[in-house]
Amino acid sequence: MPFSLKPLDRSRPLTRTMKLGLFFLAWLIFISWLHHLLNYRPLNQAGVRMGYMPVVANLAAPLLDYISRRGTGVHFEAVKFSSFVEMAEALRNDSIQVAFIIAPLAVVLRQQGGDVKGGLIGNRHESTLVARQALNVKRLEDLSGRTIAVPMRYSGHNLCLQKMIEEKGLDGKIRVVEMNPPDMASALTSGALDAYFVGEPFAVQTVLSGDADVVDYVESLWPGFICNLVLVKSSWIDAHPSVVQRLVETAARSGLWARRHPDAAARIVSGYWNQSVELVRQALTTPNNRVVYDRFVPKAAEIQAIVDLMVRYDLTRHADITGLVDDRFALAASIDDIEDLDSIHLKRGGSSEE
Repeated sequence: MPFSLKPLDRSRPLTRTMKLGLFFLAWLIFISWLHHLLNYRPLNQAGVRMGYMPVVANLAAPLLDYISRRGTGVHFEAVKFSSFVEMAEALRNDSIQVAFIIAPLAVVLRQQGGDVKGGLIGNRHESTLVARQALNVKRLEDLSGRTIAVPMRYSGHNLCLQKMIEEKGLDGKIRVVEMNPPDMASALTSGALDAYFVGEPFAVQTVLSGDADVVDYVESLWPGFICNLVLVKSSWIDAHPSVVQRLVETAARSGLWARRHPDAAARIVSGYWNQSVELVRQALTTPNNRVVYDRFVPKAAEIQAIVDLMVRYDLTRHADITGLVDDRFALAASIDDIEDLDSIHLKRGGSSEE
């Protein structure tokens, strides 16, 4: 009997196993495509790895990643971290070349002998103190006997909170704990926390869900508050000064663009942060005109004020910040003619890339 191929019986329904197999195959193809899309870099495109946390102070990192992917020059790759400690270690080990890192930790790294310089101040006035809604907290004094989380002891949030506790005579009456920002919302919702003080959008997350109320905004507690510094190793600055200038200038310009285009900025950044567009937009625009984008030049006097408080609250033994502040790139940054997204890259010599 001759061998013959039988036609497929198209009337036969797919089994559950076959459907699952097709689903996982499609998912694998999608994930592979997404990985390629997010990590593809042209052969002639150099790369700079920037560590950041998904907060408004570090808005420049994902924006720089997004706009530099489309060029053939330097690609500023945004590497998201879940804690500042991990980011600091990555910078120490040269896994990243740039760190958008919390300012007091930058001081500690420098004082411990780290070959780092702060060349840019992150966007200001983007942190909020929130408390569980059921507690009906109206002011810091209402949190007496309660637990408040801050990102880490080496944070401006902790310094600000310690300062307010001292001024209001609440010493020993409020428990301050360290917690990674991504864990704060769930800890508050579960009742493990009474309040937390952190950069947005981690605070507005529980406000929008109805689990927390705003107690205070950082700008009313510490006008000009500095959350993050952009740190670069001195040796890397010496080796790549033009790239550092491009980094600092483009970061500064990206914030000023975001101020004018918060909806577009929210759409871009939400994908990097793995947050909804609505949540990111709320963090960027509420209260209106809250975030300060144009005070990006690092000043030794402001950093000195931070380290003086660190000494006061036993977070460091001395107030020396010699060599930490490097303002030359920020001072040289042009912030004119910022219109559409492409204008963030200032064209020099007829080219938008180094």
